[in-house]
Amino acid sequence: MSRKKIDVLYMIFEKGRVCMKIAGRESGKYCVIVEEGIEFATVTGPKGVTGVKRRKCNTNHLEPLQEKLNVDGGSDEEVVQLWESSGLVEKLGMKKK
Repeated sequence: MSRKKIDVLYMIFEKGRVCMKIAGRESGKYCVIVEEGIEFATVTGPKGVTGVKRRKCNTNHLEPLQEKLNVDGGSDEEVVQLWESSGLVEKLGMKKK
């Protein structure tokens, strides 16, 4: 894989990027990337907000959206606060669980 393609993939699947899972049992649910990767990235919903558990996910199973959260540490508590303060829960039509 060329260096340019790797750089583009890191930009697309960067920390804080909101994605929709498009494969697996959590398909159709939103998540946030908390640890970058090219082939695999660590994502979380967290489960109480979107129904997605924290786990490594194949980036082929993620569809990145335009939205991005300013994730610093990546704890589930931080991500919950970011979802709520960003207004994305309402914008994306999610119901808090």
